[in-house]
Amino acid sequence: MRIRTAAIWVGFAAIMSLPGGSAGAQTVPSAIRLAQAQPPADDAPPVQRRVRRPLRRLPIYPRLEPDGVYPRYDPGPNAVRDCTATYVQEYRPSGTVIVPRMSCYWRRG
Repeated sequence: MRIRTAAIWVGFAAIMSLPGGSAGAQTVPSAIRLAQAQPPADDAPPVQRRVRRPLRRLPIYPRLEPDGVYPRYDPGPNAVRDCTATYVQEYRPSGTVIVPRMSCYWRRG
């Protein structure tokens, strides 16, 4: 069994060490390389300038449904958001799980 495994490894190493005939890179003559590097000067398309349109004004309407932010007024420049985070149990069909809950309010800072 060991002899067979060793023979397989030696054969694999011999196949991998053979030089590849078509693995070499082809070189391009320098005249062709220079011709490809420079764009044709006579066939350049004309440059088209983009016309800038004025920006469209979008109307903004206040939301009618509550979005969970309390209070709706501006609390002021020095207001601080005071939050309390706890874990509560939720009863789900897969079983009872513990999930994080956060309640926040604004106070004067």
